[in-house]
Amino acid sequence: MRITPTVASVLREFLEDPSRSRYGFELMKCCEIPSGSLYPILARLERAAWIIGQSESIDPVKEGRPPRKHYRLTETGTVAARAALANFSAHLDKLSARLRLPVTD
Repeated sequence: MRITPTVASVLREFLEDPSRSRYGFELMKCCEIPSGSLYPILARLERAAWIIGQSESIDPVKEGRPPRKHYRLTETGTVAARAALANFSAHLDKLSARLRLPVTD
């Protein structure tokens, strides 16, 4: 799984409470990611078995909205997400250290 800053943002949101289900619009708001970026990320995470998605069973007429698809981290996904974020953070730290310019008087 390729971890980008956007993917990292989504994973961090899931890891705040790994047992909690989230739906797309909620993630879009929390992560400040447009749907055109978020849903491909969710699809990749689902294919990798890091998350599972399940459509809610509601009566759309009664609820006044279409069913939402809720996503939740899997146990494997929780472990993988934590490791991926640690590696991503270490990569950013190394990159930041390389980009620092020496201080001159």
